[in-house]
Amino acid sequence: MNELTAGQIREAADYISARMKEKPEVGLIMGSGLGILGDYINDAVTIAYRDIPHFPVSTVEGHAGELMIGTFAGRPVVLMRGRFHMYEGYGPELTSFPVRVMKAIGVNKLVVTNAAGGINTGYEPGNLMLISDHINLTGRSPLVGPNDSQLGLRFPDMSEAYSRRLRELARQTADKQGFSLREGVYIGVLGPSYETPAEIRMMRIMGADAVGMSTVAEVIAARHSGIEVLGISCISNMAAGILDQPLSHDEVMETTERVKSKFLGLIQGVVPLL
Repeated sequence: MNELTAGQIREAADYISARMKEKPEVGLIMGSGLGILGDYINDAVTIAYRDIPHFPVSTVEGHAGELMIGTFAGRPVVLMRGRFHMYEGYGPELTSFPVRVMKAIGVNKLVVTNAAGGINTGYEPGNLMLISDHINLTGRSPLVGPNDSQLGLRFPDMSEAYSRRLRELARQTADKQGFSLREGVYIGVLGPSYETPAEIRMMRIMGADAVGMSTVAEVIAARHSGIEVLGISCISNMAAGILDQPLSHDEVMETTERVKSKFLGLIQGVVPLL
């Protein structure tokens, strides 16, 4: 993390801070088809990514490409409606750049969500999975390069990348709402092609329960920054080779549409407890 990048973080944070009414405490990053939370932000200030200094622009269907700052479930939050992916051509430093900016404007808790393919054969499309840990198969990290000690330690601990405390709060919230959450390991890959059946068999042997093309760089940057993380995957489809059918982004969007009310209820219930 070099001085230029630290300066870019400050520039973006200053631009956002000048427009927000209240300092956010919780950051929310919404995956494909999960941006519905934006409809429930009260007294929101909305800023297009393209207007924020040094922010990239999301190019993926289902990602609105805007930052919202306001109140959600009684807490001041900042919400990313859509995220950036390395398969769009962005490096891990840029895909995780918004997390750095969130930290700079006051965020100390992050809820990160994604749509993921189910590797665990006990899962079904529409399940919500708490991420207990991740495996980084992207071959990339946002921490490569010189380290700025003001942003975090050179060698940050990742033994609890996804907070046990926050996972327990999410489990309790789901129980009260009458459903149970899956819990498992998310494996992050570069994409953008879906995985082959052979790759899925390898990932299952490695201990992965779900696979996706995001999240890991953001979480590494969050933990480097000292932000506590809760991760939730929506199992949008079963991974290659499990069912005798091709994979498509349309299926991802259809599944997230089907479970959006359950997903919304969970986030609304857990955010006040963070």
